[in-house]
Amino acid sequence: MMETFILATVSLIIAISLFINKNKDEKKITFAILCMGIFLQRSASFLFFVAGAEYWKTLGELGLLLLPAVSLNFTRTLIIKGDYIKKKQVIAAFVVPILVFLAELTGIIQEHTFHLLMAVYIAGVAVAIYLSIVVYTIKKAVSVEKRRLIYLAIACAIAAGFCLLDFALQKEMELPPLSNIVIAALLYFVLLIVAYPHLTRLHELMARTLVITIQTILATGCFYLVITLFTADSTIPFTPILVSAFVIVISVTPLKVIMKKIFSYFYPGSQDVFTSLYAFDERLEREKSMMLEEMAPVLAHEIKNPLGSIKGAAQYLATEIDSEENRKILNVIIEETDRLNGVMSQFLNYAKPYRYEKTEQKVEPMLQKILSLVEARQIIDRVAIKKEIQENLPAIRIDSEKIMQVILNIVFNAIEAMPEGGTLTLGARRIEKENREGIEIMVRDTGKGIAREDLKNIFKPFYTTKERGVGLGLAICNRIVRSHGGEIKVKSFVDKGSTFRIRLVD
Repeated sequence: MMETFILATVSLIIAISLFINKNKDEKKITFAILCMGIFLQRSASFLFFVAGAEYWKTLGELGLLLLPAVSLNFTRTLIIKGDYIKKKQVIAAFVVPILVFLAELTGIIQEHTFHLLMAVYIAGVAVAIYLSIVVYTIKKAVSVEKRRLIYLAIACAIAAGFCLLDFALQKEMELPPLSNIVIAALLYFVLLIVAYPHLTRLHELMARTLVITIQTILATGCFYLVITLFTADSTIPFTPILVSAFVIVISVTPLKVIMKKIFSYFYPGSQDVFTSLYAFDERLEREKSMMLEEMAPVLAHEIKNPLGSIKGAAQYLATEIDSEENRKILNVIIEETDRLNGVMSQFLNYAKPYRYEKTEQKVEPMLQKILSLVEARQIIDRVAIKKEIQENLPAIRIDSEKIMQVILNIVFNAIEAMPEGGTLTLGARRIEKENREGIEIMVRDTGKGIAREDLKNIFKPFYTTKERGVGLGLAICNRIVRSHGGEIKVKSFVDKGSTFRIRLVD
């Protein structure tokens, strides 16, 4: 019965994670209802095996009869454009099995006849659902949706094959049933299809599954390490520990979100309880920025005013002095005063608090405008432009002018890094962080790259490797992105190029 418990637990966790998701839609809700139905049915079967009470068996049979109907309802929302499954069919799928079940309870239908009808009904609905998905995928699904539904159809076929093989082997070899574990794996795969639309490639879906697998193995290893260190003779079998580790790994995020909502309701000021130790460094950085905002205007005023006086005096002396050599010296003073005044202006621009006008909008028009500006600079002859922009990106709340300033700064830095020419790639894709959708904008070049010792300092104010650079461009970019609740990541290799990734989560 361990396999039944696994399926019940996985179904419950998936259902909870979807119900608490901020970005709920009809697909997620109907799939959550399906998972909750599986949890209730499998829990009733598990409790019947443990307690032996007849009413648990009755509830388990009723739940099994209703599962095809909720599966049909989920499929209807999944392929609603195909219009292959009507609401009337879903309602009938709920009503008919309940009538048959009542007929069995009242003795109108014999028990063996009821079980036969139940098996035929479940198999028939399963085949109808699968054929609906396949037909819709072939005839009406396009682009990314078609690819994801193909993955789903293949996964369903593989799961069905394993379940049939498991059923046959149980009769022949009396092996423990594995169909529950296969269904649990299929549910998790469907969760990736439904809840993570930004994962459009098979390797992306498998990578997320691989992360869960590695975390489960590591947690299992930690369990055994603790048991080995503190228990002289451990007889705990491997399967329960593996199951416990898997349940803990997949339930951490939903439980954290639930606890955060509960604490926020009773203790509105308790948000820091859920802040990791690493996140406190970011908070400290924000506090330093706020202090800088207060100091910068005063500091700039106290420096720029004397600079203006020095420049004025030097310009006056330059008109009064006849010596060419002395005039050159005064011109140096004027030039350096102008440069220092420019540095102070950039510093003030970096330190002052911005007023953001955030609106919900698509990023594709902004990226297209950036490409047009790059083309207007007439650099296409030596730099090839490549686009990797994902389709159907979600709208996100941003100040487009500020974010455009960030991307342009990074783009022109990338162009400067390719004086002999190269390839500039501008991309965008959908991401998800803590159950929130967002956008990742990518700028990649094939230029000279950034040295490892410089890489960790490029976002620090006044750090620059350019001969006449001020070192505030990327610092300002980083500040704008962080003010949007996002982050900038960079990866670079000397003589191979750099990749900047701007992550913005709504």
